[in-house]
Amino acid sequence: MRYPTKTAIILRHDLAAWQSANVAAFLAGGLAGRYPNIVGVPYADRDGTAYTALIREPVFVFGADAAELQRSRKRALSRGLDIAVYTHDLFATGNDDDNRAAVAAVAGDDLDLVGLGLHGERKIVDKVTGGLKFLTT
Repeated sequence: MRYPTKTAIILRHDLAAWQSANVAAFLAGGLAGRYPNIVGVPYADRDGTAYTALIREPVFVFGADAAELQRSRKRALSRGLDIAVYTHDLFATGNDDDNRAAVAAVAGDDLDLVGLGLHGERKIVDKVTGGLKFLTT
């Protein structure tokens, strides 16, 4: 099925595996909170055990360097997308209040981005992620 919208996570290439997984999880959670329509309905197995809903459409995960992340951030904002951000500083914080303070302390162009989360019309997200390659392990 081809959805009219697209969800994308962009991660910096040089992250450790645990950092990539952590950042992707935080960004996906942020997108699900901002765009509740991307979350499907709960699951259940044949035995009746209930499971939580998942994001209902594929999530495309791209790799990028620092400059490509900043370029993608600017492209997304110029196209009116609300985006999720994760900066390198957040690896040193321990709670959401400190996370927000760490981002608020830095101008947008100076954020040390390690990840972005995007959701929007397919064509817009494609323009934002244009030139990026899928993240490989």
